[in-house]
Amino acid sequence: MKTAALKSFFGNIQPEAGCDEAGRGCLAGPVFAAAVILPDNFEHPLLNDSKQLTEKQRNQLRTIIENEALAWAVASVSNQEIDKINILNASILAMHKALNNLSTQPEFIIVDGNRFKPYNNIAHKTIVKGDAKYKSIAAASILAKTHRDEFMQNIAKKYPQYDWQQNKGYPTKKHRAAIALHGTTPLHRLSYKLLETQIKIVFSIP
Repeated sequence: MKTAALKSFFGNIQPEAGCDEAGRGCLAGPVFAAAVILPDNFEHPLLNDSKQLTEKQRNQLRTIIENEALAWAVASVSNQEIDKINILNASILAMHKALNNLSTQPEFIIVDGNRFKPYNNIAHKTIVKGDAKYKSIAAASILAKTHRDEFMQNIAKKYPQYDWQQNKGYPTKKHRAAIALHGTTPLHRLSYKLLETQIKIVFSIP
């Protein structure tokens, strides 16, 4: 899907910010979210939902988006907070935090998915698969994904046995096998089903 298939804006209220998150399904690490306000004329042939791009393409677009966006911000919510308030609330909180950090306040917000909570009395619209429909949401999905991947690759150096440099905290067989063998770390989401079986994990790595 090329940029031509993506719409620039949902409506006529400007500036309009797109929001998306990354890492909801992970067993470990924070959830990240991004908010992006793009200029009217932003175009790039690769721009798409981050899940449809290669890692190289995402990193290439990250630099372009960060250089050309009118405003952008990335924020995260820790795994401990996810365990306290659940992943849906944590994802929305991360998006609110990203919106807080924008250098320009939007007048309208579009959000990937179907759940959001009002932000500062600014009108918003949730859009299912919005990251494949609107440029600003696609851009936000790329920033959230690349910033989260970078975090997980860096923290993987401290916990190499979990293969986070490859799986980024998602529930792969190798990740779950490492949890079964070594236990959890302070980065694991203890409210999640960490193993396929229901055996309680009672030991952890500091």
